[in-house]
Amino acid sequence: MVERKPIILLNIDSLMAEPLEIAVQTGRAKALEFLMENGTYYPNVVSSFPTMSVTIDSSILTGTYADEHRIPALNWFDVTKKEMVNYGTGFFETYRTGMRKTIDNMLYKLNNEHLSKEVTTIFEELAERGIPSASINSFVYRGNEPTTFRVPKLLKTFTFFQDGKFTTNAPPIVSLGALSKLDRRNVTLQIAAGNYKFTARELKKLIRDNELPLFTFCVFQDLDLRIHIKGMMDIQGISKIDKQIESIFNLFSSWDEALEKCIWIVMGDNGHAPLRHKRKDAQIKLNNLLHEYRIAKINRSVRKRDQIVFSVNQRMAYIYVLDHKLPMTTIVEKLKKDPRIDVIAWKEEPWIRVESGVIPGALHFRKADEIKDEYDAEWKIRGNLEILDVKVNRDGIVAFQQYPDAFARLYGALHSHEGRFFVVNAKPGYEFKAQLTPSHPSAAHGSLHRRETLVPLIISGTNEVPNYLRIVDLKEFILRHLI
Repeated sequence: MVERKPIILLNIDSLMAEPLEIAVQTGRAKALEFLMENGTYYPNVVSSFPTMSVTIDSSILTGTYADEHRIPALNWFDVTKKEMVNYGTGFFETYRTGMRKTIDNMLYKLNNEHLSKEVTTIFEELAERGIPSASINSFVYRGNEPTTFRVPKLLKTFTFFQDGKFTTNAPPIVSLGALSKLDRRNVTLQIAAGNYKFTARELKKLIRDNELPLFTFCVFQDLDLRIHIKGMMDIQGISKIDKQIESIFNLFSSWDEALEKCIWIVMGDNGHAPLRHKRKDAQIKLNNLLHEYRIAKINRSVRKRDQIVFSVNQRMAYIYVLDHKLPMTTIVEKLKKDPRIDVIAWKEEPWIRVESGVIPGALHFRKADEIKDEYDAEWKIRGNLEILDVKVNRDGIVAFQQYPDAFARLYGALHSHEGRFFVVNAKPGYEFKAQLTPSHPSAAHGSLHRRETLVPLIISGTNEVPNYLRIVDLKEFILRHLI
């Protein structure tokens, strides 16, 4: 039997192809350059939707879109419980929706209640076969092994956890900032975000101690915040993370040995779109657009009289219509008056209907065996294909352009949770705003647009390739090698 090589998946939050290529060409990303030259580089891999990290990581680890894994976004509304679910957006929004609730959602409920039991993670499938795995710095970590996390003393008062401890199901090796670390000497004051050096040190401990399992999922989150502030071409952020990857390679007798002993996968999870320089010009204020309706406040429980709830995820948003006497088409006409909104989608069972503030008409699509898309999924489509920039090529195959894999990704978002709601998508240059949702000075993500959707992928140490260039196909690729 051929010995299986360990797979190390390095997920660099908000790594994009253009700045990555510039960093490599200018000699500021030596480790990533080495992997690209000694592996296969794909600049245009399709991410999940919304292009927000918890949804994307759930898609990576389960091999499904949101209709199956059921993590709708970083911020969504649970209609069954009539409460906002926030996994940690901006400070003010998090504070007003409830710090304890947010921490509970982020650290416990995300993995133990919200992530669907109908799907399995890579960690779970490997555990069922007796194959160990590791998660480092990922908020999506569900495995099969009961594990106790300890909240730092400074955070205890902001949680519901008794004595600051909670038990969760995780992989046999799990590291999540100050909650759980592999190296006791590894110091961080943060739970996860902003820990690129911490993350690298944890991975290096596994390699140094000869404890590297067959699969390790490692997340570097720091680049995302830098791009929000500094803009899309922040090469320095890539260079800093690359230095940490260099230090990991240096644990081997040579970098070539690193490839001989391991398969290295490096990827971005989402891109960014630049925003207009004047923040007021960049903001699509949903409260103003729908001001005549009774809008739920984020700092209190939803009331019976409330008609509308907003859940903003930067450049996309869910708009929930709680008042069943209020026709969806009435809201659509209000939204279409703003030309900065390029996609408005909702369910008209069995169809999904899509309209726009930019292009007239409507597009309907649903799952059926009438026509195939470029990923071999089958659909029935009616109406104006221009709304989603869809083409049918000479072979009769649906091809996507400005909105990659648009049908499956929109279908996933609209079937990710219960409720009567819209998905709205902003044109590049703009982001949504509602009450205390955070705004961003330079760039943002979340939307269906190719700018945020297409991410780079490097695979080194194997000649095997995924079936399709989508992050939902990585799980099958990984398990194909390991099982």
